[in-house]
Amino acid sequence: MYFIYVMTNKLNTTLYIGMTNDIERRVHEHKTGNIRGFTQKYKLTKFVYFEEYKSVHEAIMREKQLKNWHREWKINLIKKRNPYLRDLEERDAEINSA
Repeated sequence: MYFIYVMTNKLNTTLYIGMTNDIERRVHEHKTGNIRGFTQKYKLTKFVYFEEYKSVHEAIMREKQLKNWHREWKINLIKKRNPYLRDLEERDAEINSA
């Protein structure tokens, strides 16, 4: 499986869209600062959105599409599934520990 995902910072002021075949590993890399560059510079450690695809081609096409969207469109897409832009990894940890 392949995933497109969105990371943001604590104040939701910057968005990063990426693609991976291992979402858990990739989110962990963002959260621990192991990815140098844009995500590290802007402290993009909050995992707020993802989509799953069977083909790498579909995932790459969707990533490119979303990167060309206006910010407002991206926020609206995220809020359809995650209205409060909560960190999905933290939410899953809360559910699993209950």
